[in-house]
Amino acid sequence: MFDGMFIRKARPGITWKHETASLAMFDYLVSDNGLEPVMEQHGLVLPEDLVFIKEQIAGPLDTKASLSQEAPWPYKGRSEDKSFLYEIVANKRNGIDVDKWDYFARDCYHLGIQNNFDYRRFLKFARVCEVDGKKLICTRDKEVGNLYDMFHTRNCLHRRAYQHKVCNIIETMITEAFLKADPHMQIEGSGGKMFTLSMAIDDMEAYTKLTDNVFEQILNSSSSELAESRQILRNIVCRRLYKCVGQTQANKPIEDNQDMCHWERAVAGAKPQSAAQDVILQPEDFVVSVINLDYGMKEKNPINNVRFYCKNDPTKAIKIRKNQVSKLLPESFAEQLIRVYYKKTDERSLEAAKKHFVQWCMNMNFSKPQDGDVIAPELTPLKDSWSNNNEGESGEDDGTRAINWAGVNGQKKAKTKLF
Repeated sequence: MFDGMFIRKARPGITWKHETASLAMFDYLVSDNGLEPVMEQHGLVLPEDLVFIKEQIAGPLDTKASLSQEAPWPYKGRSEDKSFLYEIVANKRNGIDVDKWDYFARDCYHLGIQNNFDYRRFLKFARVCEVDGKKLICTRDKEVGNLYDMFHTRNCLHRRAYQHKVCNIIETMITEAFLKADPHMQIEGSGGKMFTLSMAIDDMEAYTKLTDNVFEQILNSSSSELAESRQILRNIVCRRLYKCVGQTQANKPIEDNQDMCHWERAVAGAKPQSAAQDVILQPEDFVVSVINLDYGMKEKNPINNVRFYCKNDPTKAIKIRKNQVSKLLPESFAEQLIRVYYKKTDERSLEAAKKHFVQWCMNMNFSKPQDGDVIAPELTPLKDSWSNNNEGESGEDDGTRAINWAGVNGQKKAKTKLF
């Protein structure tokens, strides 16, 4: 939330991620605690091993370096003959790494979700093979199904927890509170210099003080300058959340630079003809959120970047394509969900907002909301592509397909059996 939502809105001109801060934090901790002599006493070679540690966190320190097979070796901490070491902590090649296994185990346990991926089994079959001059971590060919299960588990965690509609709106509300509080929060950094919430990322001494306590600090404050932020956080604590009025999908991916403010105005202005005339909805009361879900490599299949070996020849690395595994695997590996939330919670305004949302989906040619027939029955039949008879994978049911096939141009006849 902090780097993906708050910093992006508070400082739109910079590209910053928490991995960036991790590198600066590591340098700060080593320097502030005088760790270099201690590291050398324990056998670390400096500065190579310090570089290697940072490359484990964020990949090549040269952000312009390419990770393609044809590009020059981009790492400085280890030579190319140790390339497999970069596939353990943060695997940039296919995303199979111990970082994922760690949060799978932790989050599945605390959420009560079954973790179907057995990392012990993966480790049992893991071995290093040479592929195009580089040494890569490979696994047995029979484990390919388990790896698809691993990415499916990741997708389930995002759907059921990380990108759940309630989690999503709570993060949005916290972001709103932090943005309102940002100019009025002062954090002391190096040399006694003071920083706001959004500027603290530029000073590691100040950044170390940005813990979850910031939430309680605002919530329990008495400052009039933090009144708006405080009220938003109180609403979260008391479960007075913005309401999700619906979820839909676009026909093609939405770019990050999409003007979301325009969308919020469009939803507010998408008034159905049958809507109550005395209810006026304002754009600032809507929140439009675009959720990206994928297998970790956007639209690409990460298993295409995994290499396998067979029992008969464990030294030879091979690719296994999706059509060699199962026909039940996903056709695509990324999708976007578009969610619309409404800030007011009175029943009359909320009902109107839901109907505005359905009308907006029709105007934008988005998919029909799951509850569209219930919340706006007078609207949903008006769009032909939303009719239940025309939806589905083929656009017609088996009986209709049989009849149409039997009577094409009146030329062909076929005996059909309708069930």
